[in-house]
Amino acid sequence: MSTKTVIVADDTAFVRDRFATALVGAGHRAVPLKSAADLLGHLRDELAHVDLLVLDLRLPHAGGVELVRTIRRIDGGRLPILVFSGTIANAAEVKDLAALGVSGYVNEYSAVQNILPSLAPHLFPDSFNRRSSPRVVLGIPVAYRFGNTIAAALTLNLSKGGVAIRTMSPLDQHAKVRVRFRLPGSKMDVEADCRVAWSDRRVGMGLQFERMDSADQQAIDEFVDQHFFTNRKA
Repeated sequence: MSTKTVIVADDTAFVRDRFATALVGAGHRAVPLKSAADLLGHLRDELAHVDLLVLDLRLPHAGGVELVRTIRRIDGGRLPILVFSGTIANAAEVKDLAALGVSGYVNEYSAVQNILPSLAPHLFPDSFNRRSSPRVVLGIPVAYRFGNTIAAALTLNLSKGGVAIRTMSPLDQHAKVRVRFRLPGSKMDVEADCRVAWSDRRVGMGLQFERMDSADQQAIDEFVDQHFFTNRKA
């Protein structure tokens, strides 16, 4: 797996440090920045060497959707951008950010061990066919079957298009898997046929949903929408 360079732009040292720790620990390069001025200056000078931007929309003096518009004037729409979900003010911002090509959302308060799996689909987009959906950090039991083998693990995060699983024995990319899990508060199991979209022995694997019952898909969609706007900054 190749080394990537990721900007983590947040005015809170706690957030910057945890994301930088997770990235460096996985062999990547982290560039922690705490202000919009630092961020925009770095992009103007080093854009060609940046692979991903993880962005706090409430940076001092230049926040919100307008900051992303400024970034897009610099990068021409090239740079993948993830927004910290807790810094979203309302649903209208989500719509505006989608129009600006924002790749997705990540919870800034994720545990360190959950950070890399949430970034991996955006660090390695060629191996993950993303749907435009926020990812909810979620640690629930999941059973998955491949061939005649059944294994159990815990989820790392869930989106409308797939689920990431924590395992030290991930399957090869493109392997076919059948998963079963139960959403919190539900009395029914969700089942889906999946494809392994990304695989990393340090963190686990991402499973892209390929086929499931429409009621199960609706339950996942509603759960993700319900739990996305949590831990917002005041």
